[in-house]
Amino acid sequence: MRTQAEKGARFRALHARPGIILLPNPWDAGTARLLESLGFEALATTSLGMSNALGRVDGDGSVSRAELLENCRAIAGATSLPVNADLENGYADDPKEAATILRDAATVGIAGGSIEDWSGERVYDFNHAVERVAAGVEMARSLDAPFTFTARAENLIRGRNDLDDTIRRLQAFEKAGADVLYAPGLRDLATIRTVVAEIGKPLNLVMSAGDPDLTVEQLEAAGVKRVSVGGALSRLALAAFMKGARAMKAGSFAWMRETAPTLELKKVFGKTSERKA
Repeated sequence: MRTQAEKGARFRALHARPGIILLPNPWDAGTARLLESLGFEALATTSLGMSNALGRVDGDGSVSRAELLENCRAIAGATSLPVNADLENGYADDPKEAATILRDAATVGIAGGSIEDWSGERVYDFNHAVERVAAGVEMARSLDAPFTFTARAENLIRGRNDLDDTIRRLQAFEKAGADVLYAPGLRDLATIRTVVAEIGKPLNLVMSAGDPDLTVEQLEAAGVKRVSVGGALSRLALAAFMKGARAMKAGSFAWMRETAPTLELKKVFGKTSERKA
């Protein structure tokens, strides 16, 4: 298993090299190991996927800071890959208090993480949002191992369809020192290209909000550096679960033909102690 420093350095190196980074989003240790077995180079947590697994609503405050960090610990500990964490808004409005979640995430094995400019009720005022990013940068730079800090501009998924303000925030977050910029809600190539042209740091795109007909090749050509999928893989898994359960309720077990073979799962999960750094 790689050390925390090795994971942090590896994640930094992925951002420095040419080409796009694919960040699928596991929601527990098992899904993290399955994704690692497919050859992905890094992973990202998902607040929606975690909330789904807990039977709660994402974003309503019902998942505690401690529960989020425990989910981070489980995922980071299950894989030799660097993991980027969705750290919500840091569970605090105050810049320095919110930034402490970066330290705590690193302590449980996370190599990078994002903090939102969203309070849970409103998008933070511009200056306050920038102060929060600056505090996050300061915290990330103070850690013993490399930590890749992502600053999120939430406008487009919070009812504020203001691309100019979103770009203004991303530019300010970049100036404040964020390593990666992220504006959930970007959907089409033209808008993505517009944003990329206005910033100088890597852009993370979440495809759960993007046009699903877009390809990795198109996104890379548009200048996207990282692609994640948020809770989409969790929703896909739950869709299959519900499809099978509904069929069972109706009296059919034909869905069993579509399940993952037990031997295949044992092959992945049985290598837990054999994983190489």
